[in-house]
Amino acid sequence: MSLIKAFTGLRPAPGREKDVAAPPYDVVSEAEARALVAESPWSFLHISRPEVDLPEGTDPYAPAVYQKGRENLDRMRAEGVLCRDADPTYYVYRITMGSHVQTGLVAGASVAAYDTDRIKKHEFTRPVKEDDRVRNIDTLNAQTGPVFLVYPSDDTINGILAERATNTPDMDVTAANGVHHELWLINDSKTVQALTRAFEALPALYVADGHHRSAAASRVAAKHRDANPTHSGDESYNYFLSVIFPHDQMQILDYNRVVKDLHGLSPKDLLEKIAASFTVEPSETPARPTQSGDYGMYLEGQWYRLTINPALIPVDDPVAQLDVSLLQNNLIQPLLGIEDPRRDNRIDFVGGIRGLSELEKRVDSGDWQVAFALHATSMEALMAVADAGEVMPPKSTWFEPKLADGLVSHVLD
Repeated sequence: MSLIKAFTGLRPAPGREKDVAAPPYDVVSEAEARALVAESPWSFLHISRPEVDLPEGTDPYAPAVYQKGRENLDRMRAEGVLCRDADPTYYVYRITMGSHVQTGLVAGASVAAYDTDRIKKHEFTRPVKEDDRVRNIDTLNAQTGPVFLVYPSDDTINGILAERATNTPDMDVTAANGVHHELWLINDSKTVQALTRAFEALPALYVADGHHRSAAASRVAAKHRDANPTHSGDESYNYFLSVIFPHDQMQILDYNRVVKDLHGLSPKDLLEKIAASFTVEPSETPARPTQSGDYGMYLEGQWYRLTINPALIPVDDPVAQLDVSLLQNNLIQPLLGIEDPRRDNRIDFVGGIRGLSELEKRVDSGDWQVAFALHATSMEALMAVADAGEVMPPKSTWFEPKLADGLVSHVLD
């Protein structure tokens, strides 16, 4: 079974991509989704967030929600808004956000490779979210939310993708946030085989975002496999919808922290205790970290620059040496008393796309007392954690730009 496979994608009919394309289901709230679909009858949010078509207050995990998504998918196919490609196809996918450009491949990724850790993970999943994606795939009989994968950059693959992207795109849409999405089809057998061979030569792929979707795809595949006495391994359920980018084109932003209280300490006490493990310098401007080991802290209207004592950085532990781990283990846990940031509601996380002004806003509101700005985790650090079979701390990476939903879906025949 190959690492990736071309498939007959379900995608917007020519000229309908602007009507269909939508932000990922998990980056918009229900209220935001309802506002987005108010005048967009063909938005993919009708499929990915079908509660928007049910009364407000509907449980998003209710069976009626999944069924409404299936009804909307069937309606969009019946009306010709979504159409199925005739031939197995790979899709070159380019995203442009400002000056940043990344070019990858939409493909079916092997569930078997995922199950045997050739497609490597770096996060735990939450059962309730994983169950939600299983029910979503089962009811739609399709995977509509792509898993964001990364491959170790490869000249052969990069060259094929770049060459195809010199042509006029088969799909071209600019989202409301200004991010530009382009798609080119590859369905000639020679190039399809060349890409399949080139990916097969790679040692591994890495899940960047979409751990719940990939875990759900594995569970759905196991159920289909157990129910199929003639299972061969070539069935569509053996692969999951993915978009795969080269690691050196990724843009990871900082993922920052705000904390509700100082755990009984005064601001002066906190600063004194921090000084045992960090150098602390007041800053007249927002203290954006410029390198690993540096942090910004916003407290009582004042920014500070923190730099951890180098002796506290483990040299042989890819998880413990992450900036998020160093902050958690040397400040947030021992000084602010937050043992488990996954479950403690005294801490919240702010994606770097919102800027440091969002941290100031949170603290100045009085709802939060201190904020921490981190240096972005590198792609190499993420891959090192995955290669070691370890797990990243929660909220370690914020990838931008986000993929669009609705451009290509993978039907489970």
